[in-house]
Amino acid sequence: MPTKPQDSQPESNRSISIEVDRAEVEQAEVDRADRSFDAIADHFEKKVYGGLKGDIRLAVLRRDIFEYCTQMSKDLNRPLRILDVGAGLAQISIELAAQGHTLMINDISENMLEKAKASAEKSDQVLDITWHVCPYQDLAGKLTDKVNGDKKDKFDLILCHAVLEWLAEPAAVMSFFDQHLTDNGALSLCFYNPASFDYRNLIMGNFNLLDNPEYKADNKKSLTPNYPVAKEEVESWLATHHYKTVRTSGLRVFHDYAPLKRGGHNDPEAVIRMELRYSQLEPYKWLGRYLHILATR
Repeated sequence: MPTKPQDSQPESNRSISIEVDRAEVEQAEVDRADRSFDAIADHFEKKVYGGLKGDIRLAVLRRDIFEYCTQMSKDLNRPLRILDVGAGLAQISIELAAQGHTLMINDISENMLEKAKASAEKSDQVLDITWHVCPYQDLAGKLTDKVNGDKKDKFDLILCHAVLEWLAEPAAVMSFFDQHLTDNGALSLCFYNPASFDYRNLIMGNFNLLDNPEYKADNKKSLTPNYPVAKEEVESWLATHHYKTVRTSGLRVFHDYAPLKRGGHNDPEAVIRMELRYSQLEPYKWLGRYLHILATR
């Protein structure tokens, strides 16, 4: 009489295994913390801004932000007060300071801000910059009006670039923005686009990676975030907090998807020109490796 095939693992053991896996996932969520690049500041600088990828990123952000700041400053008839949260190397903020605006620059990493300060010192202008090394959550206690003492500072513009995907509780930062933006202030959010991760791996044929729901990048050195925030989620936060989106752009909408460099791909200036052209056009902008949203209260 044939015997009934036995499961390789008893039902009770499989249940225990599932519970253990679930517990590990839940513990990983609990263990999440805001990411600092202090230990890999040199790697960050080279990897993110050491080539054409960084040039494209800065070109799109410069266009979006500088145009808006010029108009806002004209409307207010004064320089702007700007806060850069999680500024990293702070290239955009340093350039805004060189345009005459007052900047407060923050990052959790002292090494990153030391690099930013070294860049600022190369300017031939006197820059109005205040530096704060701390988690953004600690900024509230430092943002006091120099004249009134107890009055909290407000900013015309808050920059928050490539930060959301590295926060343990990204949605919580919206309350910080609410507290420190002026009534007519603007918010510049730039964040990693998780759809681009899927699309690039589809193009590269990395189907095994996409089939693995437990895949996580090695974030000791990797700059691919394991907890990116989808644009739909960011848009829902903005709607809940009563912000109106005035501009959206994609950063690197085609450059990263071209494994073979041919024709215009061999001309960096042409690549940047085309990236700028398509960065605000549907549907191409939604393919950007990063997305930039400019919103007002």
